[in-house]
Amino acid sequence: MKLYNLKDHNEQVSFAQAIVQGLGRNQGLFFPHELPEFELTDIDELLKQDFVTRSARILGAFIGDEIPQPILEQRVRAAFAFPAPVAKVTDDVSCLELFHGPTLAFKDFGGRFMAQMLAQISGDKPVTILTATSGDTGAAVAHAFYGLKNVRVVILYPHGKISPLQEKLFCTLGGNIETVAIDGDFDACQALVKQAFDDEELKQKLGLNSANSINISRLLAQICYYFEAVAQLPQQARNQLVVSVPSGNFGDLTAGLLAKSLGLPVKRFIAATNVNDTVPRYLASGEWTPKATQATLSNAMDVSQPNNWPRVEELFRRKIWRLSDLGFAAVDDETTQATMKELKALGYVSEPHAAVAYRALRDQLQPGEYGLFLGTAHPAKFKESVEAILGEPLELPAALAERADLPLLSHHLAADYTALRQLMMSKA
Repeated sequence: MKLYNLKDHNEQVSFAQAIVQGLGRNQGLFFPHELPEFELTDIDELLKQDFVTRSARILGAFIGDEIPQPILEQRVRAAFAFPAPVAKVTDDVSCLELFHGPTLAFKDFGGRFMAQMLAQISGDKPVTILTATSGDTGAAVAHAFYGLKNVRVVILYPHGKISPLQEKLFCTLGGNIETVAIDGDFDACQALVKQAFDDEELKQKLGLNSANSINISRLLAQICYYFEAVAQLPQQARNQLVVSVPSGNFGDLTAGLLAKSLGLPVKRFIAATNVNDTVPRYLASGEWTPKATQATLSNAMDVSQPNNWPRVEELFRRKIWRLSDLGFAAVDDETTQATMKELKALGYVSEPHAAVAYRALRDQLQPGEYGLFLGTAHPAKFKESVEAILGEPLELPAALAERADLPLLSHHLAADYTALRQLMMSKA
């Protein structure tokens, strides 16, 4: 598999290089040189296969002969060891539930696949994973890499801006997992990560790698559950399918669009954000004008400069699609709360991120269409806010209950690169 740097097309790397390197020169994202497409008959055949077999074939179409297919399937089986069920909400809308993995969030798929790929590629060479999280990435990456030989993980997150249970899920592990609470928002954490990747000495000494959604292995893994969703839908729903994606860093939407590029029958996508609405405003006006990030109920989407957006634009350019065909919506907290209550009245308990996606979908779905929105995290990960909004207690799933009372093991730093560098080099 060949990939090129979106900021410097002359920089071309293999899949293995892209995983280890994370970012290209000038902090450019890597993008596939070839965009494979399945025939309609292949799609029909794929949709009849089980999740792991199908996913290995989808991933193989991108990765090619870099990883032999039997090994790839074995690694996929280890990564995707849990289901992604579609739950009916109304006659014309369902939710793709991506929260049945060990950290109860969609990022378990990408995090665990990346861990498997890195283990396959790196062998015994020491690696340091450095990533920023606005909530779910941290837990998924921490649990995916926890206990892996020769891997050190450093996770930055905005102090006081993620839910207490999200924090407990990945800041109580210890061992090869180090967590750092940064005084600032997610964008400040992401800026520190980017500075570290521009630091050649640090990169070389620590074997630095990033495991957030900028890493191509994470992105490719996410393509697979869109196929899994369609495989569970009746034929008539597949023909008029509209998918609404709760969007922060836009990795999930990128993966969905890559699934469509492969031939998955999706009529259109909707990019649903909270009030951090850089992309909806851009799609409406053509002006890219990020504002200061605002804290919201859907905190994992509190991103005003989404890293994956250049990949979305590149895919539209390559496929000669029109950006004007991409649906969009920005949903404020008041509407999010009302939507959670609306879903509850329909018999479906949801959390803020999925509610944002459902609201956009419900508002834009046309007669005869079938809607699918992504449930990216278990409602119990946002226990305090969900209970306050819905007015009833939520039972904690085992994955959260067993960590709820453990002490936090995080460092606490200012948004200062010198301090972060010192912390990271202290254990080099």
